[in-house]
Amino acid sequence: MLMQGEQLRADLPAIVLILDERATGGPVRRPASRERRRTVNIELIILAAVAVFVISRLYSVLGQKTGAEPPAHRLREAVARASEVEDDAEPARAPVRPAFTGPAAAGLETIAATDPGFSPDDFTRGARKAYELIVAAYADGDRDALKTLVDDDVFEAYSDAIAERAKAGTEPMRLNRLRSARIAEASVGEDGFARVSVSFEAELTDGENLRMAKEIWTFKRPVKSANPNWVLDEVATAS
Repeated sequence: MLMQGEQLRADLPAIVLILDERATGGPVRRPASRERRRTVNIELIILAAVAVFVISRLYSVLGQKTGAEPPAHRLREAVARASEVEDDAEPARAPVRPAFTGPAAAGLETIAATDPGFSPDDFTRGARKAYELIVAAYADGDRDALKTLVDDDVFEAYSDAIAERAKAGTEPMRLNRLRSARIAEASVGEDGFARVSVSFEAELTDGENLRMAKEIWTFKRPVKSANPNWVLDEVATAS
């Protein structure tokens, strides 16, 4: 009987478990399972909190200005001060003009000293155009056009030649080709006029005959005048 009582006590927990399962209709979950779920949930909450903290710190470092960045107005002031220092340290230099060469170099230097905008190349291009216009106006007998391109003495000489040609009934010589134009001499006179002489070589024709013309035309203008136009002052035959 004693042995049977001890065996009954040993089997008692299993009997209770079976009775519990029959009463509830299924297996009874032990309290240990609920503790494990609670532990897992706490760990997930902790990991989520850590992730939120790390992301917020990254945003605060990468997405916002740090204390090492100067304000915009201070940066502009620093750049302005640096520019002022550079200006004070190295004054602006005037552009260096190439030295003139050729037989008229000294006279060209004198003109450029008074008129810094003077350019021999620009002048030569303008002289070529003036030669074409004056020869055409003389051939057409256009005194009005001539009067704007030559001074009074040259205008009077051309006007007389136009009248004589009309009386004789001869054909005027027209420009066939301008072969060359080069500055031969330059100066500034005591009268305040700059004078530049240009040597021209051109082919002239009356429709039947072709003649080579070699002349030196001298142009003038008041060196201190705001008017940039030059007028023909003298015509001479080149030797």
